Amino acid sequence: MKHAYLILAHGSYALLQRLVSAIDDERNDIFIHIDRKQTELPRLQVKCSRLFLLDAERVSVFWGDVSVVAAEFALMAFAHKHGDYVYYHLLSGVDLPLKSQNDIHAFFETHHGKEFIGFYDGADLSASLVRKVQRYHLFAQDFRGSGLVFLAKRIVRACAIRIQELLGVKRHTNIRFAKGTQWWSLTGSLIEQLLSKQDEILSLYRDTFCADEIAIQTYVYNSPFMAQVFAPEDEAKSSLRHIGWRDGALYDWTRADYEDLTRSTALFARKFNEEDPDFLDSIIELSHDKS
Repeated sequence: MKHAYLILAHGSYALLQRLVSAIDDERNDIFIHIDRKQTELPRLQVKCSRLFLLDAERVSVFWGDVSVVAAEFALMAFAHKHGDYVYYHLLSGVDLPLKSQNDIHAFFETHHGKEFIGFYDGADLSASLVRKVQRYHLFAQDFRGSGLVFLAKRIVRACAIRIQELLGVKRHTNIRFAKGTQWWSLTGSLIEQLLSKQDEILSLYRDTFCADEIAIQTYVYNSPFMAQVFAPEDEAKSSLRHIGWRDGALYDWTRADYEDLTRSTALFARKFNEEDPDFLDSIIELSHDKS
C-alpha cells in the first residue's frame, strides 16, 4: 500500500525541492499546496513518486486563521481522489525526514493501524483552549501584519476578547477540545472520516485562533480513533516529529543541532531554512538508505 505526503508550502522552494527529493520513492505520492497568495510556483523534479501541485484547490492561507485548516483539507481531499493510501503524512515545506524511506515504511508496517498525532497536556491547556477557540476572534485573517489598519484591528480584537472575558463568554461548551502539534501521520480510514466532517469542522473553527493546533486533535480525541493513538501521553513521540522549540518559540535547526538530530528517534524534523545548504545536505544524508 502506498503513502501520501501532504505538504503545505509558501516559499523556500530550494528547501522544498530537497524535501521532495528525500521522500521521492515509488511507494509514495506527493501532494503540495502552495499558498494562493504566492504568484510564483516552483518547478519541482521527481524520479519515482507521482507529484501533484494543487491548482484550483489552492487556499489563501493566513497565519492563525482557519484557512490553515482549510488548506489541510484541500490536500486531504485532493490526495484521496487520486489513490488509496494506507497513511497520509502532513509536512510543511521546511521539514525534512530524518530516516530513509525503507525505515519509514518498515516503521508503519510494524505499527499498522496506529494514529500518529500529538496531544499537548501542559498546565496551561485549559486556559489556552478557552482563549483560542471558545472566544470570538475578530479579523481572524489579520493576526500578523503591519501598518495602522493592522494595528487598529489588533486593538479592537484585544478589546473584544477582554470584554468576552469580563462577560464570561465561552462558546461550544459541549465540546471537549484537545490541542497538539499541527503535523501528523494518519491512517486512510481516519482521513476518510475527517473528510466526511470537513464542512462541519471548518464551520466550527471560524473566528478562532490557531485552530490548526486544535481541529484535528479535537476530532480524534472525541472519536473511536483515540484508542489507536500511538502515544497519547507524549506529544513528540506520538507525532513522530522532532520540532525545535526554544523558550516557547519555534526555532530553525542549525549546524549546531546536528548531533541532536542524528540521535532523534523521530521520523521527521522541523523546521529548517536555506541559509546553510551544506547542513541541509548532511540532514538529507540521514534519509538515504544505508543498506
